[in-house]
Amino acid sequence: MNESKDLMNVIYETGFVIDDVLLYLDTHPCDKKALEYYESYRKLYLKLTKEYAEKFGPLNKTQINSSNYWTWVQNPWPWEKEAC
Repeated sequence: MNESKDLMNVIYETGFVIDDVLLYLDTHPCDKKALEYYESYRKLYLKLTKEYAEKFGPLNKTQINSSNYWTWVQNPWPWEKEAC
């Protein structure tokens, strides 16, 4: 399968886990296991999004490398990439 699509699916799944545990933590803010669970998935999410940005381009505005020039438009836009 397509490496970028596979990695993006893992990012979506990890984001869903984070959203789900955050909902739980809204009603159980002192649950230490849930806090540890959240933290482990937060770190994984950051690692995965960094990996994706390095390989395929930025996913959001905080991943743009603009130290010398504006790089956002160098990569193909999502609709310019090959269809699934």
